[in-house]
This record gives sequence, C-alpha cells and structure tokens, in this order.
Amino acid sequence: MFAARAAAAPWGARLPGGRRLRSSVPPSRSAQSGPARPRSPGTAGRTRSTSGISVDFTETREAYKSKESLELLRSLVVLKLCSYDFLVEKNKEIMDLGETVLGQKAFHQLLKMTFYGQFVAGEDQNAIKPLIEKNLAFGVGSVLDYSVEEDIGSIKHEQKETNSCASAAGKHSLGEDHREKESEELFVSGQGGWNGARTYSHPDEAKCDQHMETFIKCIKASGGSSIEGFSAIKMTALGRPQLLLHFSEVLMKWQRFFTFLATQQGQDGLEAVEQRLELTQLQDFLTKVGAKGDFYGWFTGKQESAGYINILDWKSLIDDREKASDLLVVPNVELGELEPLFKTFTADEEKELKRIMQRLDVLAKHALENGVRLMVDAEQTYFQPAISKLTVDLQRLQNREKPVIFNTYQCYLKEAYDSVTADVQLSRREGWHFAAKLVRGAYMDQERERAAEIGYDDPINPDYESTSRMYHRCLDYVLKEIALNRRASVMVASHNEDTVKHTLRRMNQLGLLPRDNVVYFGQLLGMCDQISFPLGQAGFAVYKYVPYGPVSEVMPYLSRRAQENRGFMKGAQKERGLLWKELKRRLASGELLHRPLY
Repeated sequence: MFAARAAAAPWGARLPGGRRLRSSVPPSRSAQSGPARPRSPGTAGRTRSTSGISVDFTETREAYKSKESLELLRSLVVLKLCSYDFLVEKNKEIMDLGETVLGQKAFHQLLKMTFYGQFVAGEDQNAIKPLIEKNLAFGVGSVLDYSVEEDIGSIKHEQKETNSCASAAGKHSLGEDHREKESEELFVSGQGGWNGARTYSHPDEAKCDQHMETFIKCIKASGGSSIEGFSAIKMTALGRPQLLLHFSEVLMKWQRFFTFLATQQGQDGLEAVEQRLELTQLQDFLTKVGAKGDFYGWFTGKQESAGYINILDWKSLIDDREKASDLLVVPNVELGELEPLFKTFTADEEKELKRIMQRLDVLAKHALENGVRLMVDAEQTYFQPAISKLTVDLQRLQNREKPVIFNTYQCYLKEAYDSVTADVQLSRREGWHFAAKLVRGAYMDQERERAAEIGYDDPINPDYESTSRMYHRCLDYVLKEIALNRRASVMVASHNEDTVKHTLRRMNQLGLLPRDNVVYFGQLLGMCDQISFPLGQAGFAVYKYVPYGPVSEVMPYLSRRAQENRGFMKGAQKERGLLWKELKRRLASGELLHRPLY
C-alpha cells in the first residue's frame, strides 16, 4: 500500500528521540513542496506544564494520522475478535480449519488482510521496509524480530527436556542472495572463534548455528531499514533448551544456598543486594558441614572490603569455577552432605556454553557493524537464570562504551526487583552500561501449571496489581540509576497507559529529557498506537516490536501472542473506543479517504 511513497527514507523524518533523519540525496522541488514534514518535537500531542512534559493520549487525530481509515477499521475488528475467549483458546484449531476449507492461498490472503496484517510487518526484509519507514516518519522506530517459531510443546520434566516455544527457524531465507557466502564468512578465524571444520557435541548444535545466521540476517535488515533500531534474539535458539534448563538449575541451587547462608547469619529480612555474609562465620559453618575449600582466603585475597561478601561476590565463583571448584559445593538434602555444584554438568555441556557465548559474540559484532542494538528476549523462568547469566556476561564485554546489549526483566516474577538491582550494582562495580527492557511477562499460565505439576513455589506475583507495583518499583530504581550515573538505559515495554504516564512523571521529577535518549518506550506492532505515536510525535524515543516472516511459519507466533495478550485484549475497550471515535470524526469531517503524508 505504501511501497511507492516509502521506497526511500522520508526527507526530514524524525528519529525516535526527536532527531532528524538525514538523506545523502537532496530532496527534489516537488518533494519539498509536497507532503508536509512531521511536526517538530513539542508541537504534536505534547504540552509543557509547571511539572514538566506531558503527552495527550486521547487526541485521536494526532494518534492515528499515520493510518488510513481501512487500517483503523481492521484494528477495530481484529482487537474486538481477540477479546473473545473462545476464539483465543481455539485459535489454532480455527486457523487449521480455515486453511482446510479455503485452501492455503486464499486463507493466507485472508490472514494478511486481518490478523497477520495487524500484528506482522511482512514476509521478508524487503516487504517490511515501507511500514518501518512510514512509522519512522511519524517518530516511531522498530525492534525487528524474525518471528518464525517451532510449534512444539514441552517435553516431560522427568526427561529434563523443555523445548522453547520461541525458537527462530533457520531453514528459511530472509532474502534471495548471499546465503552461502554469509554462511562461510561467519566461521572464519576472528568471527567468534570458529574455524572451517566444525564439530558438535550434540546434533542440535548445527541447528543453533542456523538460527544464528537467521539472526544475522535480521540484524542486517534492521540496520538497513531503521536507524538506531533494535534486533530481537532468543537464547533458546542459540543453545539447546535442555542445556539452558540444566545450567539454570545449577545457578538457582547456588543462589538458594546463598539465601540459606544469609538466613543462618540473620540476614533474611534484608533485600537480596543488601545481604552480607561474614566470612569467618561462613568458613566455620561450611567447614563443620564438610566443605574443604578456603572461602576466607579466596575472598579476602580478591576484594578490598575484606571480611564480608554479598550476592555478587558469591556469584563470581561461577565465573572462576575451574579454579574454585572446591568452593562450589551445595547441600544434598537426601544424602545429608555437601556435593559439587557442577557434579552433573558434563564437559560437553561446558563446551556448548562456550559456543553459545561465541554465537552471541558474533551477533554483537554484526550489531555494532550495522548500528543496531540487540534485545535479548526473556523466556520461561526455568530457562531464565541461564539466559540472564549469559546476557549479563555479554553486556560485560560489549557495553563498555555504550549500551549495545539489552537484557529483559519480567516483572510478573517475584524475584524481578532482586534481579534488576543485582545487575545494576554489578554494572556499577565493573563500569559497563546497564541496559534493560522491562516487561510484565508472557508465560503466566504456563509457569503456574508447571509449578503446580512439579511441586515448587509459584514464581509469579499473585495478581495484576502486584505485578504493576513490581514493574514500577523496578522502573523507579533504574530511572534513579540513570539520573545519578548516566550509564544506564531502559526500555519501558508496556501497553499500560498508567505505566507510561508514571514514567513521564518520574522523568520530569528526575530531569530526564526525551533528547537524552536513555529512556525508550516500546509496544507491539498492531497494539496501542494511541500511546506509541503521540509519544513519538512528542519527541520521545518509542519503538514498535516488529515481527516478520512467512505467513505459514508465523502462525505459531500469532497463536502465542493471542494467548499471551488475552487479558489485555479483553480490556482494550479504551483503544477500541478511540479507534471508533477517530473513524466517526473522519466520516463527519469528510476525511474518510485520509492518506498519511510523509
């Protein structure tokens, strides 16, 4: 629809954060006298009061001026359909039936006109450019996500195998050129440490390399179509889910042991980052229960504040596990004795972990070359400790000069604040840029079912209100860190208008300006345009999470998104009301044939 007008990046279009998009080719006279430029920051939907900048999220003309009326009508219909539980719960069966009755070609065309067209940008990096450039012209950037997923479920816990429902499929090309050349270039010396003769400790390793190549194409697509954009990656696509599950279990055992020891020393009433273990007491206690290692000597030889350690010091032993193996012991409750933390972790698994880091290093290098930032998505809690650990390790390497790698924190988890504060303090201690995306969370039903089935404590906050309190608590902590040290960035990934308004208030209070480009806002494509576009037109850095991929391969993604956002869709009455209000306004004012100018 917009291909002809968006073949080139629009002259004078604003970047997220209020900056102008510059072209190396001067505009023609007709272009200069043609479509009006986007309004400059501060004139569209933004007001300045004595308390600072505020944005009007009810002005439909400004919010939807990037949309044709048919697009508004599609949004209205699709969001209404998504509010029905029956359609959401049976969406896969309904899609299978539709494809059987209509045939694949006709059904795919129907999807493009409705659900696919609403939530997915296109089939490949060429098809998505018009949408990305149009959004950019109205102040909204992109987080690209090649959203092909493997439609597989969890394997029984007894087998210790849980497959990700969010792995990118590497078997499909995003373009038609250079596939073989790119594949060869990835593994030369200096590109992550590989050489031409690759050997794998597990057959799934080859598939992980294919996934990495897919992400590289996504990074290049992001760099070629959006300035200062993001590219999303999934850790379960870069390493075997079984490995990540096993590593997560190891990490959680170690963290729980610290919590137990802190309780033994009367520290259980404190925040996790405030808990301190007195080394003499620690050594005495562990020696009594059978530990052979010299904890006191190890830590007093490595830190200035001798005598006490915190959770960051404790976790650092994981990084030194080859030298500190005698210190890495945990209780075996059944046997009543200590055992090695990595007792069941094999040498092959250690090699696989190193290969994941090598893949991440390759992706980070491509991101830097293409001017793109990497957003590591959060996944299920039983994978998340490993995902967060590997992401933080990558941040320690790549975020020295500027924020390139963003970690994701799920605020529906009870431990979200502990995770955020620990990582912020680690970044402060080591001198790298903390960069985070804050989300509420996407796997609530799955998490609770698994906790009940296996018999561990539910990791999820009890209700939406407590999750919102956790979100704001984490957000306030990060915003304060940004204001104090200017070496942190955060994406407020939320469809909740109250959370967005809370962020604007806190930015005003802390003196954080849109042009500082350290606070970003993010929403999914096809949702909450009444929030995204007023923010972008007001000069704030705002991004749409832009999925793309072949219709047949993206269907599992659409199914998962429908399940994840069921509660939001049912409550999206305000958004539907604003869409209807704008359609009626256009009808009454004779603007029903409105076409965006950019």
